[in-house]
Formats: sequence, C-alpha cells, structure tokens
Amino acid sequence: MAVINDPVTAANITAVGNRPFQPLHTLSGPFPVGAGGAFRISMTSGTIAASLAANSELFQFRYVTGAARVCLVHGITVSASMIATPTAGTTPVNMQLVAKIARAWTVAGSGGTRATLTGNNQKLRTSHNTSEVNDIGMATTAALTAGTKTFDAQNIGAVTGGIYFDLAAGDSDNQLIHQTNLLGEFSGGGGLGFPLVLANQEGFAILSGVALPATMTWNLVTNVLWTETDTF
Repeated sequence: MAVINDPVTAANITAVGNRPFQPLHTLSGPFPVGAGGAFRISMTSGTIAASLAANSELFQFRYVTGAARVCLVHGITVSASMIATPTAGTTPVNMQLVAKIARAWTVAGSGGTRATLTGNNQKLRTSHNTSEVNDIGMATTAALTAGTKTFDAQNIGAVTGGIYFDLAAGDSDNQLIHQTNLLGEFSGGGGLGFPLVLANQEGFAILSGVALPATMTWNLVTNVLWTETDTF
C-alpha cells in the first residue's frame, strides 16, 4: 500500500492500494483548456425547401488552427420541425439526420448563414482566447456547398424520425425529430465519454439521410459544445 500526501495540508493523506473502506475521492469539473477556450453555439436554419435530396449538407463545422491546438467536440444535438405539410394522401414522412467526420478540409463550404466567430462570440468565458474554428455554416433554404474535404465512409451519429398523420383530422404536432444527441452529452459542462478530436483542417457536417417529400418544408436546429486545448 502507498499513500498520497496533500502538498498544501500535510495532515491530508489518502491511501492507494488494497485497503477497504477508505476510497479515494475526486471532484469532477469542466475540462481544462489552457490557452484555448470553451465554446457553444446554437443555429437555426431558414425554411428548408421541399424535395431536399438525400445526403444534402445542412450544417458545417470546420477547424483550422495556427497554434497547433486541438478542438474537442463534446456534444452535437439536432432537432427538426415541419413548416408546411406534405400533400394530403402522401405516404408517412420518413426523415433522417446524420453526422459525418470530414478530414483534409482544405476549402470551406459556402452558402446558407455563416456564423460570426470573431472576438468574444460563442465563448463560455470572456477571458478565453477567440475560437480557432474557421467556419460554421447553417442552411437557409437549400443545401450548403461542400467545399473541399473527405468524409469518412460511415456516420458517427444518426437519428431517424418523421410523422404519420391524417390531414383531415389535423393530428400532427409538426415535430419531425425531437432534440437528439448525435454525439456526447451536454451535462456537466465538459461532456461524457471520449470527444471528437479535431486537428487542423478537420471538422464534421450534418446531412440529410434520405430524400424528403416534394411538398414539405421544415427547419433544423443544431447545438454544438466544444473546447480548444493545447494538448489532449
């Protein structure tokens, strides 16, 4: 058995090893960021047009660092709601949203609404450094332009939802997908589990999983929690 001494208070000693009923207690807290920072963003799309093709890019997040830091993405959530209903008599609406990692992202995407990330924008503490995230984009009415990047073959998160309703009875609440975590958790300020670790010119995107009806419009909300740190 060994012991650990508190360097400040000599009387505080904890045992390490096989000694029953004397557990080592720890106190959890937000992930340390060093010279980086902690950030959060929420973006809402415009009225996304009907007939959206499968695998359309709806949200983009690209990281470019000049300080050799890494970006730790702790949480990604999405939700979607209907604005204009499909034509009466259509089959039930099936909807999917997926998250994909993008690597070698040398040219940012375009279109939609691009987030303002300069100065203190999105900081969870004013004294943190300005984010090195180079670009965040959300669709307005159509898919975003891809830029230059390589997606992984599989998704890192996905959710499926939709509605089945009788227009005459008006029994739809317009909610296509309730808020869902595609990655991690948002509790505790630092997330749970291993984060998505982004190096220079890496990121992720949210895409439509399937083609959507020709007469339905809708909007999307995406939330992201991340930190930028010197080492991990």
